[in-house]
Amino acid sequence: MSPGELVRALRRRWYVLVVAAVLAAAGAVPVLRPTPVHVSAAIVVLKPPVTGRHPNQLANLQPPLAAVSYAVVQQLESPEGRAELRSKGVTADYRLLPRNSGTSVTPRYLIPSLQVQAEHTDPEAANAAVRAVIEAYARRVTALQEAEGVPAASRMSVDQLVPPAAVAQQGTKSRALAGLALLAAVAGVPAALWTDRLLVRRNRRRREGADAGTGSGGGTPAQTPAGAGTGGRRPGGERVPSTVAAG
Repeated sequence: MSPGELVRALRRRWYVLVVAAVLAAAGAVPVLRPTPVHVSAAIVVLKPPVTGRHPNQLANLQPPLAAVSYAVVQQLESPEGRAELRSKGVTADYRLLPRNSGTSVTPRYLIPSLQVQAEHTDPEAANAAVRAVIEAYARRVTALQEAEGVPAASRMSVDQLVPPAAVAQQGTKSRALAGLALLAAVAGVPAALWTDRLLVRRNRRRREGADAGTGSGGGTPAQTPAGAGTGGRRPGGERVPSTVAAG
């Protein structure tokens, strides 16, 4: 299809483009007036017990602690863990992000720090969700050590480095509007071309059918000789002479 044919097809099916533009405008309303979302975040760390060689717990953050922390994170992200948090009243969407010292392809968890995030339209609900997740994390760390019979003086502990604080999430409206415009163009132009092709093909079939009907029934009807259908009689009932009837 040449550029000229493309333009003519779009002009013929302009109403399809109008429908696509209306749908894009309707989709732009939530972008221009979005629902406010608040993100709350806190950072916790799993500390080793205090020893004579390492009185500063934060100076003795070994990779095994990160492995334990990651195991607890997996428990909280399991269906059972999410059900436990829902039972505690957590309705916000939450995420547990362990400190990754590697890459996204080959992650390495060497530092036992954890970032807890929660999203909610209410900032207080987001902060409460983060606190509930941290409490559940600490409970599971304690339960894990109790199950292994670790003495209280030798147990790991959870410390909160950064308290939860909710911040309003501001999106980029220009990017969203540009994406909607691109989506409307990508969907509207093919839809207009498809509609034009369908209607042109249908009209062509209709014209071909009309031409075929005219060609089959377009002959001149044969003329009936005078008196042929009356048995050689005139309308008055008189018999036509044989010479006249034959002529």
